[in-house]
Amino acid sequence: MSTFQPGQATVFHAASEIAQLTRAWRKLARPVVLVPTMGALHAGHLSLVTQAKRIPGALVVVSIFVNPTQFGPSEDLAAYPRTLETDVEKLRAIGADAVFAPAAEEMYPHGPRTMITPGPLGDILEGASRPGHFAGMLTIVHKLMQLSHCTHAIFGEKDYQQLLLVQQMVTDLNLDVQVIGSAIVRETDGLALSSRNAYLSTEQRELALTLSAALTAGAYHAGQGPEAVLAAAQAVLEAQPSIAVDYLELRGAQLGDVDPRGANRLLVAARIGSTRLLDNVGIDFGSEEVTGQPRPS
Repeated sequence: MSTFQPGQATVFHAASEIAQLTRAWRKLARPVVLVPTMGALHAGHLSLVTQAKRIPGALVVVSIFVNPTQFGPSEDLAAYPRTLETDVEKLRAIGADAVFAPAAEEMYPHGPRTMITPGPLGDILEGASRPGHFAGMLTIVHKLMQLSHCTHAIFGEKDYQQLLLVQQMVTDLNLDVQVIGSAIVRETDGLALSSRNAYLSTEQRELALTLSAALTAGAYHAGQGPEAVLAAAQAVLEAQPSIAVDYLELRGAQLGDVDPRGANRLLVAARIGSTRLLDNVGIDFGSEEVTGQPRPS
């Protein structure tokens, strides 16, 4: 078993070892905070770890696992960046306690058999574009929660539908875990941080700014109502025909019908070259408050 040193991002590869550590921590009546990732860590991931460390007395466990069951047959599983050594260095620098980095055989010793069904919320938006994705995601998150004995789990709001589905799973399966959403972290020019940004060429990265620009345009028309929000965002995207838009939708905060007097979410998914990117912004028609996207000066 790896020699555990708090704050030193001790790496564990075996499920039994991380379970032994976290079980012992819970017996001390101390919280365990799980930050699930697929690695290729950037400032957005690190902000989740920093947030986790603010929970008093917590053991912060970061999982790094490129989960094969949430990738479709035409998606980038083999090409997905794997940078474990660099990731561990970053986590050690900010004081993460443990890193769980299992092999696929460790997490699925019998293959992908029992899976969690996401229900209707998993069939829309990303679920419609990526059939089976959310079943794979929820299954691995559930396994990680069980192995880590976590009291808290932190997810970024960039994958907004994912966050809602994890919250739904925890509620519906009576898991004793507090799910915490963390605000989107962006580059200074507005681009939402994503591991897939590494795939973009210089020209493609510039083009990718169109997504946040579209959301900003939509948000600034919140005072004119839902139709104006969508029209403004759509106009920005249509000005760049080389961007293949998968969807641009305005939905309620729980991804149901739009609430014309309350909180909503404007979401976009698009392909820049061969790279598929997501972004979203919160819009409250009641207060005209915009969340998830900085206002330009």
